[in-house]
Amino acid sequence: MNDFTFYLKMGWEHIISKDALDHQLFILVLIAVYTLQDFKKVLILVTAFTIGHSLTLALSVFDILRVPSDWVEFLIPCTIAITALINIFGKNNPKKQMKLNYSLALFFGLIHGMGFANSIRMMLAKEQSIGIGLLGFNVGLELGQIVVVLVVLILLFILTAMTKLKRENWIMFVSSGVFALSLQMALERIPF
Repeated sequence: MNDFTFYLKMGWEHIISKDALDHQLFILVLIAVYTLQDFKKVLILVTAFTIGHSLTLALSVFDILRVPSDWVEFLIPCTIAITALINIFGKNNPKKQMKLNYSLALFFGLIHGMGFANSIRMMLAKEQSIGIGLLGFNVGLELGQIVVVLVVLILLFILTAMTKLKRENWIMFVSSGVFALSLQMALERIPF
């Protein structure tokens, strides 16, 4: 149980810590088209991200997949920027955007999972129970994402109730800001 708790905490911090800005930005822009009433849909969405993330971690831990970390660190903000652009250009059709987001979450989760793969591979390789470590990490990641999602959706609910902010304006504001930040991150991390 100690291994599970250790990795659960690590997964939690992987999404909640101040060093997790890229993951937080991705979750923010991914859920920008949703409202608090869509909470169940958002849970499925973040679970799709976790599944993609988990697959990559597992493949990495078992040494089936290795991608140079400089490329991964560049691709992560690219996935965020792409998601933001899709939101900006699809802001008038949130239903279509929601359907697309499930695929984005799963596919981009694969890329984001590579970002932590090298660190966790070394830790888990020393453990006897790799499965317990992976499970704990992924449960912690999922719990952290749910907290981030709840905070964002509640803040959005309060903001829209107080200001009568239009959904399209919220999507444009969040997506434009996240696009600018992620583009800057990507330019700083170009691997050549």
